[in-house]
Formats: sequence, structure tokens, C-alpha cells
Amino acid sequence: MKLILYKYLQKILFILARMVLRKYQPRIVGITGSVGKSSAKEAIFSVLQFRFKTRKNIKNYNNEIGLPLTIIGMPSGGKSLIAWLKIFWRAIKLIVLVDKDYPEILVLEMGVDHPGDMKYLTDLAPCDVGVVTNIGPVHLEFFKTIDRIAKEKSLLVSRLNKNGWGILNCDNEHVCAMKDSVKGRFLTYGFGQEAMLRALESDFSFDDSGEPTGLSFKISYDGKVVPVLLPGALADHQIYAALAGAAVGIVFEMNLIEISQALKGFTPPKGRLHLIAGVNGSRIIDDTYNASPEATVAAVRTLAKINSRGVKYAVIGDMLELGDFEEEGHQLVGEEIAQGGVNFLITVGDRAKIIAQTAVKRGFDLDSVWEFDNSLEAGEFLAKKLRPGDLVLVKGSQGMRMERVSKIALAEPEKAKELLVRQDEAWQDK
Repeated sequence: MKLILYKYLQKILFILARMVLRKYQPRIVGITGSVGKSSAKEAIFSVLQFRFKTRKNIKNYNNEIGLPLTIIGMPSGGKSLIAWLKIFWRAIKLIVLVDKDYPEILVLEMGVDHPGDMKYLTDLAPCDVGVVTNIGPVHLEFFKTIDRIAKEKSLLVSRLNKNGWGILNCDNEHVCAMKDSVKGRFLTYGFGQEAMLRALESDFSFDDSGEPTGLSFKISYDGKVVPVLLPGALADHQIYAALAGAAVGIVFEMNLIEISQALKGFTPPKGRLHLIAGVNGSRIIDDTYNASPEATVAAVRTLAKINSRGVKYAVIGDMLELGDFEEEGHQLVGEEIAQGGVNFLITVGDRAKIIAQTAVKRGFDLDSVWEFDNSLEAGEFLAKKLRPGDLVLVKGSQGMRMERVSKIALAEPEKAKELLVRQDEAWQDK
């Protein structure tokens, strides 16, 4: 019965959202990728809102229900019939009347979990610009191979018309290969020499006390070079989000100086390598939104690069939905842990034990490893261990609820809602 109601709701929202788009005809920027979608969305929004009336996905509304809600401009109705009726009424008003404040541009993150998702989302919201951030081993439980993931996500750019723009991360071979499927124009970005829009000379910026405050780098495009500062960013892979934002800005005829100024307002979303204060004078790199092997390896490298007056902890939970890549994916993280720069490893869940086993086999000290079944136990243990100057990375798949570790270890737990993901009531009982 619930499934039938969901399907009816999905169909109604599809029809209403399409009618709204047909009336207002905003330009649509679609974003997909295995990792980096949300950060790219935030960076693109930061750039475009500098000049245009722009709207981005509400929260993480990036699926067949969330996308229409973003187009209509309303939060989910949850389990309330009255709330859903209000949403329908809002859509009808948009269709019948004229909203002079409706956005000129919609920036829509498009999440793909199963085969067929991208076709549905691009049927709903045909894009003028398609951004592909990265292709990696995520959702292999449903796609089985990376090639199938790439094929599904490539629909975002292959379905663009001849006036459309494909924005592609050319440092990822699967994404770069999508150039051939773009009917219109394309713009590539990355650190590599093949990229049309490049990042150069990235480095940490610091405050007077020596604490990292963000990343600085230079953007090079069409013979011009401008400096950029990203406050709050900690890792080179966050620069990819800024490059995606810059590329979209160029498509919308913004100059590099404007783009550089706009990117100062870009802050990585909560749960994506946020540096926050921990108990007893420690610091937490909160990267708890979700996890894939590639993103987790990158986070461990970030932990290793940042100077610390104390010791460094990596607290890592299971990475889910990896299918046949599950063992290898966790092994890759264990190998990175063993490379150095991490003093202690805390794992959460059965799969994460593979990380510990691999790290120990590669020379990591067995006495510096602790394993826990759930994030609450791990958080309580960690909070007792932390001392002034210590630095801790917390990461894992959404289903592992690793933000609970960060919350327990926060210097100011009362600020959890503004600092951490999944703090609303809908998540508290899960």
C-alpha cells in the first residue's frame, strides 16, 4: 500500500514540476558523480548567485521526490497529508499565477542509486548544463561494475541538446571519456595538463596561531590566471568543487575575477571535511556525510598532511553498497592508513575490520588499533582519549551514523545542529 501511494505521489510531483519548469523556463544545471556532487553544487551555487537569481537543492533532495520539491520550492511533507496538500497548492499557484521571484537558474544535484535513475531525472528536468564530478566504485551493489555506473551517469551529458554544455572532470578517466558523448560544447577541468580549466599551486592558508583556515590556489583558463581562496576547505579534492563552480560561471559568461570573488563565499557542506573544535583542546575533521573508498583514502591523506601538536586518530566506519568491491575497497583504505601520518586507528563495524587487518599487515602497530560494533561506543571511547593538540578524522557511510562519534567528541555539543549532518528529528531515532 505504501509503495502504491509513493508511486502516485511521485507521478503527481513529476507532472507539477514539469508544468512549473515549462512556465518559467529557468536554465538548469544538473550535477552528478560518484563523489563530490554536493560540494560541487554548493560551489556552483556560490558562483551563480553572485550575479543571477539562483536556487539549489533543498537539503539533499536529489532524487525522484526531492528534485520536484526543489523545483516547486517546498520542503518534504513527510507523513503529513496536510503538508503534501500545501505543496500541491504551492505548485498550482506557481502554474496559474506569476511568481516574479522564481529563479533564473536551478542548480540540481542528481543522485543515481539504481539503473534508470538518470533517465528519469533528466526527463523531469532537462538540463542546459551537465556537470560530472567523478566516477568511482559507489553503488556497485546495484550496478556491479564501474563501467555501468559511468554509462548511467553519462546520460546527463549525452542527453544535452546541441546548445548544451558538458562540464567534465578530466582528471577522472571515466568522466573525461564522456567528451565524445556531448552533442554540444564541453569544458574540462582538473589539475592535469589536459584540462581546459586548471588548478595550480594549491596550498594551505593559516591564521596567526598556525591553524589551517582554508586552501589557496590559482585558476588558469584561456591564458588568464587568478588567485582563489577557499575558506574552510582542507583537501585538494574540494578544489575540484571550486573548479566545477568556475567552469559553470564561465559558461554563464562570468569573468575569472567575479568567479574568484564569488568562491570566497563557498563553504564545503556539513560533514565534508569540516574542521571543528573537539573536547580537551582537540580538533575534529568531520567527514561523516558518507564514504567511498576513493573519498576515504583522500580524507586519510588530508589527515596525514595537516600539522598537529598532538597525535592523530582515524575513526572509520564501514563503507556500504560496494558489492563485489567491498573487500578491495576497505583494503585500499587500510593500505593508506599504513603509509604513515596516522597514530591510532579506530574502526566501526564488521567491514571496517578489513581496514585494520590490512593496515596491520602493512606494518601498522596492532596495539594502536581499536575495533567497535557501533559509532556510539567508538565516540565514548574516543572522547576519553583526546588531549590538547590531537587531531581526529571521522568518516564512514551514512548507515554507520559516524556523526554520532563527532557529536560525542565536540567541544560544544549544543552546536551539533549547526556543525553536523543528520541532526534533525527525523534522524534521531534511527
